[in-house]
Amino acid sequence: MSARKPIIGITCSTIPMEGAVTSGIARACVNMDYITAVTLAGGVPLLLPPITDETIVREQILAIDGLILSGGPDVDPLLFGEEPLEKLGTVNHYRDRHELLAIQAAEDSRKPMLGICRGIQMLNIAYGGTLYQDLSQIEGCSIKHSQTTAQRDALWHTADLEPASALAGILGQTQLPVNSYHHQALKAVAPGFNVTARSKDGVIEAIERPGELFVLGVQWHPEILAATNPAMLALFRAFIHAASN
Repeated sequence: MSARKPIIGITCSTIPMEGAVTSGIARACVNMDYITAVTLAGGVPLLLPPITDETIVREQILAIDGLILSGGPDVDPLLFGEEPLEKLGTVNHYRDRHELLAIQAAEDSRKPMLGICRGIQMLNIAYGGTLYQDLSQIEGCSIKHSQTTAQRDALWHTADLEPASALAGILGQTQLPVNSYHHQALKAVAPGFNVTARSKDGVIEAIERPGELFVLGVQWHPEILAATNPAMLALFRAFIHAASN
């Protein structure tokens, strides 16, 4: 009998449905790219709808072997001790609550975690870090970090990786072209985490926590690239390998 494939939970957003009959009805969803990437890397994707009941969230995490914190809307700045600034975008308090509970449950049950875009930001906040509410707050930020003028799977700017990091070992390189879809970014990095990649203008592109448990976040969207980019698929394979142990 073949070994069971690891079950990978993927956090979801809530968005309103459209249409005359369904208008205003909320649905939980995630982009198919995450599902494809997990499947290609050898995992079984399982969508985790946002729940704010701590007991149920813990049951969600017990049902999976690894947790992906997916991309999505802005994070509520009250979570890291700031008032909302003018350039803050849409926030989803329901999802914020769910993901903070999920991260804590995954930590308690020693489940590996991979944060993507918003997901790296939620990891940072959950462990005591802060965010820039908009890239305009970062002195010297000169790169366009939201590639609205290019295809979704286009490589947009370069990330410089720390040579000794686990991320560099996984990707097999210390300089990597990535895609980019964000206007918030990490500010104070959570205690216990290392910055493992930056863009050429200094914006944090990846963090990881040293130790046996795989806890890593990237600011770009490897799930969009995994089907055609071996390095991005390698990241998912490393995460799913950690989830299978």
